[in-house]
Amino acid sequence: MAEIVPSVKLLDYPRDPLAVMYVAYRTCYSSLPPQVIRRRVDEGKISREAMLEFLERWLPTGHGSPKQQVSFTFGLSGMSRITSHQFVRHHVGIVFDQQSQRYVEFKGADFPYVVPPTWVKAKMAERYVGLMAQAAQLYQDALAAGIPGEDARYVLPHSAATNIQFTVDFEELLHIADQRLCTRAQWEIRHFWAKVRGEVGKAVPELKKFIQPKCGEYRLGYCDETLGDYQKCPLSRVRPHKSMIPKRPIVTMSLQDDPPDPSVLVTDPIGQTHVDSTAGESATTLHRTNDESPGKD
Repeated sequence: MAEIVPSVKLLDYPRDPLAVMYVAYRTCYSSLPPQVIRRRVDEGKISREAMLEFLERWLPTGHGSPKQQVSFTFGLSGMSRITSHQFVRHHVGIVFDQQSQRYVEFKGADFPYVVPPTWVKAKMAERYVGLMAQAAQLYQDALAAGIPGEDARYVLPHSAATNIQFTVDFEELLHIADQRLCTRAQWEIRHFWAKVRGEVGKAVPELKKFIQPKCGEYRLGYCDETLGDYQKCPLSRVRPHKSMIPKRPIVTMSLQDDPPDPSVLVTDPIGQTHVDSTAGESATTLHRTNDESPGKD
């Protein structure tokens, strides 16, 4: 078997992602046009420290469109088909192009595949590799017998490795981190998304800290999984469970009511902005709903 080295490489990204998001947010709440705001950034009148301090307050909120204006393109290799099936279930704000097993035929009596570390730990790796060798030989025999590659591939296992190029906006990158950096996610996709985080961190160090599992201080701020799963997680020593978060009463507002005074708006750890119950009005939900459960696959 050819050695499989899982790899993620950041291939392309905006010249200044912080400035793109900063100007996008500011445009919504400023009388100045974005051209003027960006010129002030480029001229150094707005420092990177000031932009980062601003983004630290705004990135955790539900105002997602500025995050969608920043995209990153990655090259990925050495991922099993099992994990790629999980990965491509993310479909909002991300696009994929994946190596085809129909048009790409593996040559020789072998094909690249992933060996889970648990098989090695259980001292069963030799049997695992033997089964892969049988599949590889049958695949080659099928091709030699004239069976087209698109049909011969049916004998290839889910462990077969694949290559993907994908482009993802920053909001979806954070959303995938919510689910796939969680300790309930399977080891392989968790490791790959940690590599994505590392690549972004090398290119734009200021953004790395925002890429967290959903319990992180810049995301939900607490674990929303079952209490049993929370208690198994090593992060339970430093991050609370949802049952530990005091519930804030929210009063509903009818269409006839006057809009609340912005001075009494508060933002809770989940990114919901609503009126403090002591001031007494209603709620406007701003957070993005997650559509993937980390333990689903």
